Amino acid sequence: MSQTVYTERTYRERAVPDGLTSFRVVVNETDLWIAADRDLTSKALESVQTNRAGIEEYIAAHPLFATSLKVWDQPVPKRSIVARMVDAANAVGIGPMSAVAGSIAEAVARDLIGHTTRVMVENGGDIYLLGGPVRAVGLWAGPSPLSGKVGLSVDPSQGVAVCTSSATVGPSLSLGMADAATVISPSGALADAAATELGNRVRGTGDMEKALNWALSVPGVTGAVVIMGETIGAKGQVELVPINKE
Repeated sequence: MSQTVYTERTYRERAVPDGLTSFRVVVNETDLWIAADRDLTSKALESVQTNRAGIEEYIAAHPLFATSLKVWDQPVPKRSIVARMVDAANAVGIGPMSAVAGSIAEAVARDLIGHTTRVMVENGGDIYLLGGPVRAVGLWAGPSPLSGKVGLSVDPSQGVAVCTSSATVGPSLSLGMADAATVISPSGALADAAATELGNRVRGTGDMEKALNWALSVPGVTGAVVIMGETIGAKGQVELVPINKE
């Protein structure tokens, strides 16, 4: 897995859910912030190591997997995290590593849910929530005046991903200009890959409606939001809510 530039994730300090214990797990490039009923650091670390090993072993055998920006057409292990990444990225027509952060976030959340009634895993702006009541997830959009002031109300009872791509925040590659391109889906892999491509399609506010319509055409995507400067657009099953930063 390729090295990335570290970005200080100060938004984490403002996102601690009431009644939950938060902790951080870091393994090489994977930097997770997790909230659960109790500190599950050791179990989360085991999950990260296992899931990363599956990806790293595949990359060792297929080095182009780590850098490809195109649909991956080589065989992958069935029912593996690599297969989930490939299926998601191929569904939106981009490279498989576009789905890595969301895939790991979901995998860790599902590994932990047997030890907690609810869990939230954040991986570089990609979030997976599983268990518990409806809650608000803040949208962080870099220099936009809307950053941190608006969020999404989501139901995590069966598992939900909220993944964001940005041209102005973090080290991830974006070919567009959106401050935030966010996708909601039951699948962490799909939300991550679709958010990347949604961001790629927004180079100006005039692109937002067409890009959002594209996102909702992807099977498995339930909602999408784009923020660019002072403009916000949303499509699908999206409930925007104000975020109280105090």
